[in-house]
Amino acid sequence: MRSAKVTYRLIILIIALVFGIVFSMPSFLQTQGGSKISLGLDLQGGLHMLLGVETHEAIDSKIKSIAGSINYYAKKEDVLIDKFKIRQDSVEFTLLDSDEAPKIDAALKEIVGLEIQKDGLKYTIMLTQEERAATVEYAIAQAVETIRNRLDQFGLAEPTVARQGEDKILVELPGIKTQEDEQRARDLIAKAAHLQLMAVDDKRQDQANTMSAVQAESYGDIIYPDAKNEQFKYVVKNIPVLDGSMLTDAKVAFSQQNNQPIINFSLNSEGARIFGDFTGANVGKRLAIVLDGKVYSAPVINERIGGGSGQISGGFSVEEAHDVAIALRSGALLAPVKVLEKRSVGPSLGAESIQKSMTALAGAAMFIVVFMMIYYGMSGVFANIALVANIIILVAVMALFGATLTLPGMAGIVLTIGMAVDANVIINERIREFLREGANLKTSVKKGYENAMSAIVDANITTLITVIALYAYGTGPVKGFAVTMSIGILISMLTAILGTHGFFDLFTDKIERSGNTRLWFGYRRDK
Repeated sequence: MRSAKVTYRLIILIIALVFGIVFSMPSFLQTQGGSKISLGLDLQGGLHMLLGVETHEAIDSKIKSIAGSINYYAKKEDVLIDKFKIRQDSVEFTLLDSDEAPKIDAALKEIVGLEIQKDGLKYTIMLTQEERAATVEYAIAQAVETIRNRLDQFGLAEPTVARQGEDKILVELPGIKTQEDEQRARDLIAKAAHLQLMAVDDKRQDQANTMSAVQAESYGDIIYPDAKNEQFKYVVKNIPVLDGSMLTDAKVAFSQQNNQPIINFSLNSEGARIFGDFTGANVGKRLAIVLDGKVYSAPVINERIGGGSGQISGGFSVEEAHDVAIALRSGALLAPVKVLEKRSVGPSLGAESIQKSMTALAGAAMFIVVFMMIYYGMSGVFANIALVANIIILVAVMALFGATLTLPGMAGIVLTIGMAVDANVIINERIREFLREGANLKTSVKKGYENAMSAIVDANITTLITVIALYAYGTGPVKGFAVTMSIGILISMLTAILGTHGFFDLFTDKIERSGNTRLWFGYRRDK
């Protein structure tokens, strides 16, 4: 009586194949819904930029932050200081009472990386060389992470943001096709998003348009333009009340007065405490909200503001408010970045790359399919079915993980096709060896898989180790190649070893009855 054995191997292959078909269709058909593979810069075009990081600004920012901490501590502890000045790479001040020196000394010891010079009651605070180097290194690493976070929130699919050399950052943005999208992306990348709350110097505000920057510095002030009208200036104290490092969230809202977009921001506990103390001690005075060196508003403080929240209103459009909120949420750039190199990759290049890659993919697949059928007979057909399943499941897995397909990634898929049938070639040759030795069909199939297993596993593990190293130490296109190769290797283990073995389980009885080894294995055994 004829019987078909549907084993767990075949069931697993069928389940995997159904999974692959369901989740790969959005990518193959390019439907609106569902997870799809994103195309990289080299396939769909986009924007390539090389950015330089102005690391000296990070040092200046660190110095100003230290100055703010010292100033806040002095006021909180009623320590009288005079001639408080921020130089290019140092903070200077003079104590008015020598009895207060232990308090200041104790506070300065809490700040890591300071070089303190004392001349009587005059203090000069600088960063140590080690702290300067650490600040620069952190600024570059933070710029990479901040830009990546901004672009992720902007909605771009799989942007590439990677450090290059000492102080450069590579940015690749697939899918940027219009001039407007390019400009928005560039503005978002370059926006420092440096938020500061600064006290307005009301005594000298009427001199804002006549005072020079040098004069303002001599008073401990700095002059900033109004964000809406740069002809109008503000004179503010150069030591910030607090800055964006204490910001925890920023969201777009709409003003109840005029329904214009505004940005609501929240501060951490330290920022909320400083904000509350300052507003409570300065009722009736003005507080300027400064973003990237421009004053967006300077409201009068009517009462103590607790809760650690505030708002920025500056005549934003909805898109501008959205982008500023993204920049604030993702963090300020400690060091500004500038575009050193920019080029647009046209979609025509991507279309040509896709066409050539698909031709190579189809050519390799057809050659392998025909070869396997002619040389191995029905065993080759099983291998071809496993190969198709491998490609479909590979696309499905990449789509689920939101992977980006690049030209090297497509090369990885082409290589995966060859590797996917390599295991079946080894298995079929082992089966042929046992048939030549006179073993029966069941024994030949069983021993063929058992003997081939160690060679297949060893080869795949060594290849997998290599592609993991490529992913760990490579960048951009190299990672794309490594991703497709690693997924393809793991899937080939499922389809080649389990899948084809499941087919043999199903047809073993039929193969034995026919005795036609030429049809099933491409090898004619003498009877």
